[in-house]
Amino acid sequence: MRIRHGPCNARSCNIPKMRWLTLTTRPMSLALRLLRSLERAALPNVCVFCGARCRLKAAPICTPCYADLPWIDRACPRCAKPVVAELSEDISCAACQQDPPPFTAAVAALGYSFPIDAAIKAMKFRRKLCYVPAFVHALMMAAEKLPAGIDALLPVPLHWRRQALRGFNQAAELCRPLCRQTGLEQINNVVRRRPTPYQSGLAARLRRGNLRSAFSVQGPVAARHVLIVDDVITTGETCRELAQVLRDAGVEKVSVLAVARA
Repeated sequence: MRIRHGPCNARSCNIPKMRWLTLTTRPMSLALRLLRSLERAALPNVCVFCGARCRLKAAPICTPCYADLPWIDRACPRCAKPVVAELSEDISCAACQQDPPPFTAAVAALGYSFPIDAAIKAMKFRRKLCYVPAFVHALMMAAEKLPAGIDALLPVPLHWRRQALRGFNQAAELCRPLCRQTGLEQINNVVRRRPTPYQSGLAARLRRGNLRSAFSVQGPVAARHVLIVDDVITTGETCRELAQVLRDAGVEKVSVLAVARA
């Protein structure tokens, strides 16, 4: 990038001639450092939760907020539900043993409590996409707990009418940078074919009925192990229905990755 200077001379600017020549002959690294300083001043890396300057370059989260976020330490490896005692990879919680989900594993980075619940609602309903980089950072950290062999990502689809009203699909906004960072492809031929009512406020039984036959696969799915990406897992019924549709389409394994778990 070339910086244009207006007409100036050493006398009018009160800069000695030799000093000016010295500055103009310094290496280009000085100009690059100046540009980076200007960029940091104009667009500082601030925490999306408190507004403080961040030292963490990987995500816009300051160190105190990072420590205070409701990270999930122990969870059921099958449904990502937080548990008190540590469970091994081959032992799931009582609910999953009684009614096993059609997906192999589920991982969530954070608990659905303040400030994560407020941030997710702001992202979805007030278009605060500034939270996306922080959420993606959390997803990448949580993804280390997923089983190996994942070869494609699938953001939970929105019905076209709801996506048109909202202006975006929050799961797709999270999935896109995950594809860039992992090098995996995104599946785009799974759709929500009917506009289901909002799941919030419904009991688990009603949620399952609400989502029955809501998704469909349009064409073949070449992936063998698909990772469903979503913002929050509440009862898991959305992921159950979507995973079953994928399994019926010939996908061998399905896993789930979410920002938060209620």
